[in-house]
Amino acid sequence: MNAKDLLDLVRKITDNEPRVRERGADEATDWVSTYSAAEAGATATVLAVTAAAETDHAALEAQLHAILEIMSSGHVQGSHISQIRDIDLQGLPNQIREYISDLLEE
Repeated sequence: MNAKDLLDLVRKITDNEPRVRERGADEATDWVSTYSAAEAGATATVLAVTAAAETDHAALEAQLHAILEIMSSGHVQGSHISQIRDIDLQGLPNQIREYISDLLEE
């Protein structure tokens, strides 16, 4: 992954618009096989920080799914995604709660 692609991805993941953040998270999974260890860790961290502040359920679900996919690369440690613990579970759909539970078990 080159620097421009990584920067474009981070910009999408952190965009002001929920739909753009959701698409950015979806795109993050497209790169899993090409991430270096540093890129995987950085992308997972940005996704976790964004997820911890996310207010849109669809974007949050996409972010959590992307983190799980990136973790499958073996390059992501729990410390990369520690912000997941800051997500308030109240009012979240069960599927999102399951993603969070799966991530916290990793």
